[in-house]
Amino acid sequence: MPDPRRADLLMRFQRAQAQFTDRVDAVEPGEWDAPALPEWSVADLVAHLTGEQLWVPLLLAGESPDAVGPQVPTDPAELLGGDPLSAWESAADAALTAWAADDALSRTVRLPAGPAPARDHLTQMTVDLTVHAWDLARAVGGDTVLDPELVAEAFRHAEEHLGGDDVPGAFDAPVAVPPGADLQTRMLARFGRRT
Repeated sequence: MPDPRRADLLMRFQRAQAQFTDRVDAVEPGEWDAPALPEWSVADLVAHLTGEQLWVPLLLAGESPDAVGPQVPTDPAELLGGDPLSAWESAADAALTAWAADDALSRTVRLPAGPAPARDHLTQMTVDLTVHAWDLARAVGGDTVLDPELVAEAFRHAEEHLGGDDVPGAFDAPVAVPPGADLQTRMLARFGRRT
């Protein structure tokens, strides 16, 4: 019998990928060097997520971070080449295909922070794509309105898993929001984003 939770996780991941793809497609040629996050340009941000997608098939095959690292470039120019949208889409397709394998979500993946259930890693990747879709859109003056279901999932994840401190290299500490702020504003604030 099909596992509805598995289908939901995969559907949300695919929607998060599509939402990010739309933002990558909207980047104009002269905007790749624009600042997206502290110390990251738009190109750096897209390269980061492209690399993250490329890790998925290798991690799901049981490889360790030490083995995966040398196989996936970290240099944005190498990751994105002359066609960032195509590089992103190719990596995203490979990740989605790997996640859709019958037993992928029952596996354990070895991450830099230690072993984790594959389902948890998939959820984290979906949340990461959602938050970074906003980062990318904001950097280039694009559409910053996010998929409400993905926003709700990211907020739920933040409430359950994030404390009140920053995580160096991942996100800043939560920021205050005005009374009556909408869910997207509150979600982004949990990840240290000021809207």
